[in-house]
Amino acid sequence: MNRILLGIVLGLAAGVVDVLLMLPLKMPDKPTAMAGAFFSRFAIGFLVANVRLPIHPALAGALVGLLISIPDAIITKAYAPILIIGVILGALCGLAVKVWAV
Repeated sequence: MNRILLGIVLGLAAGVVDVLLMLPLKMPDKPTAMAGAFFSRFAIGFLVANVRLPIHPALAGALVGLLISIPDAIITKAYAPILIIGVILGALCGLAVKVWAV
């Protein structure tokens, strides 16, 4: 599959997964938080598919997921959940790139 198209698909999937994980949480401005989380995770999926590092794609995905998640973790002070989910989604996107990318 074309890397740009795969990045869009992975970004949408990662964004939807993160929004679904946030649904049961209580927060003061939930729609804004969910929109921010969606686009942060969309960036992970899109960039993992389109960045080529000289390491295994799952490791590259985990690194991209970590780097994209750090600002959100700092702003919210919810370090563990944001960083862990970012790394996991990045690694999963990396594995998908290894399987489906051309």
